[in-house]
Amino acid sequence: MSASFDLSPPLVLVMSALDPTGADGLTADAVTCAMLGCHALTAATALTVQDTAGLEDVQPVPPENLDDQARCLLEDMPVQAIKVDGIFSTEAASAVAQVAADYSQVPLVLHLGAQAMPSDDASEQDDAEDLLAATFELLIPQADVVVIDYTRLARWVADGHLRTDELPSPMHAFLSAGADWVLALGAPLRPGQSASILIGSDGTTTQRPTHTAPERSGPSGGLVSAALAAYVARGLSIPEATEHALGYADKAISQGFVAGMGRRIPRRGLSS
Repeated sequence: MSASFDLSPPLVLVMSALDPTGADGLTADAVTCAMLGCHALTAATALTVQDTAGLEDVQPVPPENLDDQARCLLEDMPVQAIKVDGIFSTEAASAVAQVAADYSQVPLVLHLGAQAMPSDDASEQDDAEDLLAATFELLIPQADVVVIDYTRLARWVADGHLRTDELPSPMHAFLSAGADWVLALGAPLRPGQSASILIGSDGTTTQRPTHTAPERSGPSGGLVSAALAAYVARGLSIPEATEHALGYADKAISQGFVAGMGRRIPRRGLSS
């Protein structure tokens, strides 16, 4: 056997929910990592009950189990990047933040996607606000890059959960909280035009026009952040990794398929 087959590919630790549709989450991110030349290690943050039409239930993994999963892997193998999303409780946010702090030399890509199921219950709304506060206090300071869909960011601002009065843009809230970079997907430029905007703590700003996705496509943040983590694990800088990740995501989404009654599934099994 050739010696080249004995070499480990770059390792990416994915901490995310298990989406049974394979459209997002652990299994989808593992495919993305494999297609981009990496191997995914996985630590489940939650189990979900869902189909392509919608999310019905979330069962968070106990934070102590999540902590054990991640540390067991990190103590055994040299991980080159960590991708985090699917955090549904302040306790989980704290557990992930502690792991990230102990392995601060490993680049962390934090995707701020859905963090809780929509609810009209006052106590559950309070829990969601507490989780957002914990995210800014504990997780974002550990992140090398934060990825967020601009529509979610705009909703936080409109609901008064995020104060941006004295900041150059809403994206700068993440830099102020301690992130090195923030990538906002679908940020409006002018009527009918939007872009993915990457801003660094040093003021570096780049943007890439957003391509119109096929009908019934879902948010792209999970896909982009998984690809970004894979490229970072391969040694690319954040700006280089972002450019490649957005290109990969555009291709996967444009060639996505409809398997059920709801959203399209990105075709992640595409090489870079």
